[in-house]
Amino acid sequence: MTDRKPALRFVFFVVLLDLLGIGVLIPVGPRLIQQMCGGSEQEAAPVVGWLGATFSAMVLIGSPVLGALSDRFGRRPVLLISMLGSAIDYFAMAMVPTLSWFFVTRVINGLTGASVTTAQAYIADVTPPEKRAAGFAMFGAAASLGFVLGPLVGGFLGDHDLRLPFWVAGGLALLNALYGWFVLPESLPPERRTRHAVRSPFAALAVLNHYTLAKRLAIALFLANMAQFLLHSTWALYTAHRYGWIPSDVGWSLFAVGVGGALVQGGAARRIVSRLGERRSIVIGLALAVLAYVGYATASHGWMIYLAITVAAFGGIAMPACQSLITKSVRPDQQGVVQGGLTSVQSLSQIIGYPLGAHVFEWSIGPAESWAPAGTVYFASAALCALGLLSARFTLQHAEPPAPTPGGMP
Repeated sequence: MTDRKPALRFVFFVVLLDLLGIGVLIPVGPRLIQQMCGGSEQEAAPVVGWLGATFSAMVLIGSPVLGALSDRFGRRPVLLISMLGSAIDYFAMAMVPTLSWFFVTRVINGLTGASVTTAQAYIADVTPPEKRAAGFAMFGAAASLGFVLGPLVGGFLGDHDLRLPFWVAGGLALLNALYGWFVLPESLPPERRTRHAVRSPFAALAVLNHYTLAKRLAIALFLANMAQFLLHSTWALYTAHRYGWIPSDVGWSLFAVGVGGALVQGGAARRIVSRLGERRSIVIGLALAVLAYVGYATASHGWMIYLAITVAAFGGIAMPACQSLITKSVRPDQQGVVQGGLTSVQSLSQIIGYPLGAHVFEWSIGPAESWAPAGTVYFASAALCALGLLSARFTLQHAEPPAPTPGGMP
């Protein structure tokens, strides 16, 4: 096995740079689309939603295949392909002349966007079962740290030129690829690789049927992720509409999200999950997420958003605990394909959540629906996350983590 500490440092920086590039775009992407749509949040919202759905559909198609290929050929080449695909996509987005070309770039990045899936499998490769909650917390900390710097930089650059952050994101992705090429070691030795390959996202989802706990927790993750993507698709437009925020204001809010996530997942999550146990951490984390969504929906002033962000940060203990439970029930040679299946679940939630959130937001700010609360879309997020909480609690009360299924893949 690859030496654990250096390998985790390597994957930490891979995830950090990847999420830093994504974070740079969050405050400005919807605003650029709004500019190209003529300046109306109501007109821009459906386009933002369907762009997110297009990207997610491509991830749904590409990620399980790349996850299975990482099980067969190793994690390193798949990570490199993903990073280069992202760099090409961001540079193309910096130059797109029309909204139609935005959809083309989303297809490119979605098909190659397996870095998160493969990085999660990488962590499972190099950490023993009892250390995986800490490993996935480290993953979450790297992602959060990317969001500490990325949106802040993107917001300030976007105040000057809405396209400049796309060039920066492309440069970061290219730097990430170079880093991986020269530094990142392979984590999956030849004797642990599989000869099988999953050809479609539905075949990857079918693999989850062989792992009862993973299958049932995937339902809870689907609902919780859908709630999150309602927020993602509308955050920049919602805060501009309700509080008059500009890109740098959005960047500061996401900076707070990143700081909270880094502090909780980088240190507190390990102690909290160790003390509470993985199952209780999942339930408590999802309950806190529900409270955070209600806070976003009801905040009458912009500064109140930061109180909800604090609650949401502690809700982040749910995801590393859930990932740890799932990986403990999965065979070593199927970590990649199972993570690909879970990414397919996440992509399905994005495909539905992005346009759903955008259309709920568009509807709620229309003149005919002046009676609707401004935060209607986040009340919908709270309801979806509450359903995920009920599903997770039922699963954890009625199912024991099964031993890995013997035999080959279906």
